[in-house]
Amino acid sequence: MRHKSAAAVALLAALAAVSGCASGDVPARNTLIPAPAASSPSASATGSAPGWSAQRMRGAKPFRHPPGVSHTPPPTTSNARVGALFSHGGSGDHFCTGSVVDSPGKSVVITAAHCIHTGKGGGYQTDLAFVPGYRDGQAPNGTWPIKKLVVDDHWAQSSDPGYDVGFVIVGKVDGKRIADVLGANRFGYDAGYGNTVRITGYPANGQDPISCGNKTTKFQADQMKVACTGYSGGTSGSPWLTHFDRATRTGEVIGVIGGYQAGGDTDDVSYSPYFDDAIKSLYDKAVSEES
Repeated sequence: MRHKSAAAVALLAALAAVSGCASGDVPARNTLIPAPAASSPSASATGSAPGWSAQRMRGAKPFRHPPGVSHTPPPTTSNARVGALFSHGGSGDHFCTGSVVDSPGKSVVITAAHCIHTGKGGGYQTDLAFVPGYRDGQAPNGTWPIKKLVVDDHWAQSSDPGYDVGFVIVGKVDGKRIADVLGANRFGYDAGYGNTVRITGYPANGQDPISCGNKTTKFQADQMKVACTGYSGGTSGSPWLTHFDRATRTGEVIGVIGGYQAGGDTDDVSYSPYFDDAIKSLYDKAVSEES
């Protein structure tokens, strides 16, 4: 039976502090929760989820589900760009979610700032790894080492929820860059507050992703919200994908679970910082760190 390591407990305490979670409060969405079975990913030689060929993944079509109701999505090529962030270089537990976004260097993953930096009075996390398409203990698309972490100074200095967006630069695996292997969604900004999005993320107490579609609304000037069921601890950083093109299997990431209350204090309503010019500048900074 899995248990929390000393490092995980320390990380929990730091994250709880930045999220304002005292005893009895609802934890942030990136809480490390021991999984019911081993959660460290095992590599798959096939490069695709068990039972799904690359051809089947390319041809898979999403099932239609009621708006706001989460489900386990099929391992399509689009879903393979979303993955879990793991502690201890991939050998620990998964605690947050990230997704590949397009960039010149083809190595940028977007997540929530509170997943990678503890905010005011703290610093960057260390020894993390990204496992795209993680399912049932398997790493069908490899375990990608995280080389650099990028958050805005507003988050690092004051834990400003309007800047709860972070980027990571991943290294190569077998000499290949992640977007060359999986493709990437576009980074979108100033898209407006009302968009139909699909959110895919990894609850820390499970071994498979969940996905949900619904329309976003404005919560306040720098925050969006959406109603989707079951987005518990571990789903921080989950991408809000819109303008999906079925021909190219790509869309725009216009939000991530984070921001207000570190993404929300209930599992069924989630928040995201609004991606404005400031978040675009942060993306540009991450791109500059690829070289």
